[in-house]
Amino acid sequence: MLRKLLLSVAVIYTLALIVVTFISLDGVPNLGSSFDDKIYHFLAYAGLAGLWITFFKSGKTKQNLWLIFIVIFLFGVLLEVLQHQINIKRTYDNFDLMANASGVIIGTLIAVRLNIIKLK
Repeated sequence: MLRKLLLSVAVIYTLALIVVTFISLDGVPNLGSSFDDKIYHFLAYAGLAGLWITFFKSGKTKQNLWLIFIVIFLFGVLLEVLQHQINIKRTYDNFDLMANASGVIIGTLIAVRLNIIKLK
């Protein structure tokens, strides 16, 4: 039951991230820094990685962790590249990719280290 719930949350979060990537975000709260966008990218991908790592219980093997990391990172690259094609107000940014990758690394480390949810 918990595993199904976690899968649902991970899928909904992933779909929400896709939608947010392609829409204009004019009303996003200002955090008061010049790199608010990078903070949002970092947090979004840390959450994404944390959810999927927890779902797959991949803390057991480094190979699985790398595979999930690579898939999530490539997912972020794909969204970053496509966003300008879908919405001309959005642009590709290498710093966004670095924020995404940093978020994936930290989200993965947190999920593995804390072993947040023990699934059966």
